[in-house]
Amino acid sequence: MAEEIVNRVAQSKLVTFNLEDHYPTGSRKLLDIKDWLYQGLILREKEFREALLEYDWSQYQDSFVALTCSSDAIVPGWAYMLVATKLRPYAKRVVQGSLEDLETALYYGVLEKLDYSDYQDKPVIVKGCSNRPVPPNAYIFLVQKLQEVAKSVMYGEACSSVPLFKRK
Repeated sequence: MAEEIVNRVAQSKLVTFNLEDHYPTGSRKLLDIKDWLYQGLILREKEFREALLEYDWSQYQDSFVALTCSSDAIVPGWAYMLVATKLRPYAKRVVQGSLEDLETALYYGVLEKLDYSDYQDKPVIVKGCSNRPVPPNAYIFLVQKLQEVAKSVMYGEACSSVPLFKRK
């Protein structure tokens, strides 16, 4: 008689945390301000302000926006702030930086607001593979939050995980 196969993973108290489950939905857009600079390099305040007044901001309705300047221009901080004021009525969130910086900011916002009580004193495995863009910093934020409550934290899949933290 053959022995019954027991799925020990299914019977364990192991809890999986999948960052992909917390992916903020909405379109992501990169807004490059270099086109509003003189020769793509120099910010002339009057012309810059005029360009912002004439721009159609409605295309960013309900989007997440990353503000950047792809040229080597030195752009004062107030310029990004001014653009952000124009985006405020339309965009869900605006950051200065790359699309990865935007994803990081979005995940940080989500992870800060989460209730981690379901993970209290439990072994937690952070799922490593995802089909959506999860920035590396999201994993860093998450492990720091889980350390406060979890018994242990691992990374990967239940069949092949890497231990990261175990409470003493």
